[in-house]
Amino acid sequence: MISGSNDPRRRVMPDVAIEAHPDRVGALDRIGMADIEMPVLLAGPDGQVQRVSARVGAFVDLARDDRRGIHMSRLYLHADRHLSAEPLTPAALRRMLRDFLDSHADLSSEAMVSIRFDQLLRRPALASANSGWRSYPVEVAGRMKGSDFHAELTIDVQYSSTCPASAALARQLIQERFALDFTTTDVQRDAVLAWLGSEEGILATPHSQRSTARVRVKLAPGFDFPTADLIDLVEDALQTPVQTAVKREDEQAFALRNGQNLMFCEDAARRLRQALDADERITDFWLRAAHHESLHPHDAVAYATKGIPGGYRAFS
Repeated sequence: MISGSNDPRRRVMPDVAIEAHPDRVGALDRIGMADIEMPVLLAGPDGQVQRVSARVGAFVDLARDDRRGIHMSRLYLHADRHLSAEPLTPAALRRMLRDFLDSHADLSSEAMVSIRFDQLLRRPALASANSGWRSYPVEVAGRMKGSDFHAELTIDVQYSSTCPASAALARQLIQERFALDFTTTDVQRDAVLAWLGSEEGILATPHSQRSTARVRVKLAPGFDFPTADLIDLVEDALQTPVQTAVKREDEQAFALRNGQNLMFCEDAARRLRQALDADERITDFWLRAAHHESLHPHDAVAYATKGIPGGYRAFS
């Protein structure tokens, strides 16, 4: 046994990642780790900081074509140190990405990070005095190349969509049934009211379905991640977000909201585009409105972007 061989301070360990292998080299666009299990600190709408479980992706490019790989442990340690030390902001992402690049100064010119977590928000009921929790999938991402940095925020919001075409067809059937049940012009108001409250009167209903809006935004410099504000913006634009605590009065209010906001996926996408266009914090956006149809097994989907030169594209 060699004396001192178990002392890490005195041993030189091999690093095969930096060894030259003519058949195993070449520049690569992105190398790193995906789905790192790590907590992150979030500042809530009330200013309180909370720790949540997240999945982190940490990457750099390999700009040198004579090196075999990068130092993944450095990326992990930098991510762990930064995400446990301060709440998640664009400035915090920038500092972390700078450390990614500084620790790979001889290998890389670009760094990327993505952080996925669920944002918990307490939501009031539509009519009753109750409230409940909603969980919104969120992804925060940053990219740095040289001194050029940008951050983006992606959220998913579930809502209800009632088909305008189906509503029109249901109304036609109700009209036809009314004509059959009331054959004279001498119609009594009380009889009509009773008929409208019966299953025979409302013999057809439009189809509706749970739907998902995915919104990705690029932020102007100087703004923190407006996660709760962006969720509110989407829900206010659509008017029919899914609910939490529901009493009968809340369910009736939800039915009214659906009836007053009949939407094709195209309508939902246009509502969202108008709302996002009006927010000064957002320099670019990409959105997808997906209606998970109850009429057939495939989704109806619409995309929209801000449409700026060099910005997001629908299928990017």
